[in-house]
Order: sequence, then C-alpha cells, then structure tokens
Amino acid sequence: MIITIDQNITLEQTAVKHAEGLLEAINSSRAQLSEFLPWVPNMQSVGDLIAYIRKCEQLYEQGLEVSFVIMLDNQPVGRIGLHYLNVFNQSGAIGYWLAESAQGRGIMIRSCKALIDYGFKELALHRIEIKAATLNLKSQAIPRKLGFQQEGVLRQSEKVNGKFLDLVLYSMLHHEWKMDA
Repeated sequence: MIITIDQNITLEQTAVKHAEGLLEAINSSRAQLSEFLPWVPNMQSVGDLIAYIRKCEQLYEQGLEVSFVIMLDNQPVGRIGLHYLNVFNQSGAIGYWLAESAQGRGIMIRSCKALIDYGFKELALHRIEIKAATLNLKSQAIPRKLGFQQEGVLRQSEKVNGKFLDLVLYSMLHHEWKMDA
C-alpha cells in the first residue's frame, strides 16, 4: 500500500525492502532519536530492522497496526504508523520519527494529515491519539499544529535510557477532523 503525499513524498507500507534505508536514516540521526525513543539502541544492524519489520507485518495481519516508511525522493527518511488499533473502541495511536536531514520541511505534518485521513476514512476510527515526551517540543508541535486536543500528562509513562519520561497525551475525534485539510 502506498499513500502519495506529493511528487516527492510517499508513505509506503513498511516492508523488508526498507530495512537498509531505514538503518541509514536511524544512523544519521541516532543521537537525536535516542533522546526520546526507547527502541533506537536495539536497531544496530539490517538484521535488527528485518526482525522488527517482520513483527510489524504480523501486527498488520492481526489488524493491530498499520505502519509506513516515509519516503522522500524514493529514500527512507522516517516512519509513521497507526498503532494499538482497537476495533471495538475504534481507536489508534500515531507514532512517528523523522531523520534530522528531513526535518523542518513540513514532511511530518503532511504525513500525519494523510495518515489521519486514512485512519478516519479507511479504518473507520473514532479517536486517534498522539503521545510526546514533555521535553520533546518538536514532537509536541505536530499534534498542536494539527488541532489535536491536549488531554493531560501521563506521568513517568515511558522508560528511555533508564529514565522514566512524562508524556503529553493529545487526541482527535473523527467529527473534529477536517478531512483533506
């Protein structure tokens, strides 16, 4: 599955073919990504990425997530996905990361818009959440720019680098979203 954002940016469903390019993107931004993402130290080789991608494929087959590689000019520069899909409650949570070299160009905002449209239209979700560490101001800017509501702070909710981080919880309900905005 491919979601086209524009002539330079696409979201390609995560597949093993992306492993090498994703590792390069991670390595290019490892210090920055490691600050807020607990999985970064576990991604050291193409084999690590392949094993992770196979788990993503299983979760997709089980209807628990759908994830994409953010492609800029046919090169992987990050990932985005709807995780923790709950069919009964019609909810999911967006997670994302972007290599430093691709930041500051509106790529993540546009990728999120496309994924939110997909979640509400194709998956019939009612609620989409985004969580970001309280110290990760760049990540918090995304849901704010998209009009998500801040619901509160999840205290010491995620362990990264041996420390528990507080996460800000944002949400968007289907009726609040302006499709194709």
